Amino acid sequence: MTRSARRTRRLLRLAGAGAAAVLALTACSSSSDSSDAPDTGKPGSSGASASPKLSGTVTVFAAASLKESFTTLGKEFEHRHPGTKVSFNFSGSDTLAASITGGAPADIFAAASPRTMKTVTDAGDTSGAPVTFVRNQLEIATRPGNPAKVSSLKDLTKSGLKVVLCDKTVPCGAAARKALDAAGIELTPVSYEQDVKSALNKVELDEADAAIVYKTDVKAAKGKVRGVEFPESAGAVNDYPIAALKNGRNTEAAQAFIALVRSADGRKVLGEAGFLKP
Repeated sequence: MTRSARRTRRLLRLAGAGAAAVLALTACSSSSDSSDAPDTGKPGSSGASASPKLSGTVTVFAAASLKESFTTLGKEFEHRHPGTKVSFNFSGSDTLAASITGGAPADIFAAASPRTMKTVTDAGDTSGAPVTFVRNQLEIATRPGNPAKVSSLKDLTKSGLKVVLCDKTVPCGAAARKALDAAGIELTPVSYEQDVKSALNKVELDEADAAIVYKTDVKAAKGKVRGVEFPESAGAVNDYPIAALKNGRNTEAAQAFIALVRSADGRKVLGEAGFLKP
């Protein structure tokens, strides 16, 4: 074999070895990239498995003032999790707390005050510590146009004026009592109602001239009443706590609903309803 042929053969062997080395390095790099890549959630992925699909009914006991916003969030939850259903029981927080401690089946409790939530936590019926998710402030609801010319808490004492309050055992009533005491006003209403919606309804039906309710309820009435702000309300703002219940039947769905309520989307819905940030 000539010297030129031997040189050509040697060069070919070197080139082949170099190509093999490049291929080996490429394979190692691809393997490393694949193992380090985040899990995409696709079938067959070697990463962490996706969260289990939710199904069934989640039962929510919630303060009456949450009716509009929670109903909206319930529909959103069902849309996001096909096969689920959110069932609500809206009422006065004290009534709901008594039902829960009495054994009524529910997955979540959202109260209009820490005091009513404490009734449930003291009974050992919550799963984990309650979390405040919104706050709410009082407002005077009058008939459209405010024919009684109410502009302050003191105006509620006018002779012949029919005023409705929530019962002092429920959060809206306790907050109203706190505001009235701060203003040094004694008020005898024509009736005490068991939840804020009932108090508002008296004004909507022209059965009362005014009621002390939440700003969110005035907003939800969409023009059926007129809201009148008063400075004493700033000292009687209610915190709203939410918690999963220990004897709930749909734990995973309950936690997911609470997560939605506390998410940016949940805060947006609640903020548009007039609730304050916690």
